[in-house]
Amino acid sequence: QVQLVESGGGLVQAGGSLRLSCAASGRTFSMNVMGWFRQAPGKEREFVAAISWSGGRTYLANSVKGRFTISRDNAKNTVYLQMNSLKPEDTAVYYCAADRTRTVSDIPSDYDYWGQGTQVTVSS
Repeated sequence: QVQLVESGGGLVQAGGSLRLSCAASGRTFSMNVMGWFRQAPGKEREFVAAISWSGGRTYLANSVKGRFTISRDNAKNTVYLQMNSLKPEDTAVYYCAADRTRTVSDIPSDYDYWGQGTQVTVSS
């Protein structure tokens, strides 16, 4: 099993920045692709970003391109989501996810492990 713990969420004004972290423990050697998803109240969980094991390939949802950056430090078993120029519509619970395969996916059901989520609230 792999355990994922997110941190770094909080309340920020529009235009501000936050950096989310996702620390992994357990059978981390089984992890490959890592992703971030978010879910706002009354909405489905949506893809935000994903990164390959080496970090050489990254993918971002169109809604966050140019504002968010995903990165990982495999030595620390940690994935990051740097969020800049935040907007009120970015308000959601942000979840970290890990996939055992090398196929990058934007579909939540393709991921094997999930964290508990961290709340991000952007005020206008």
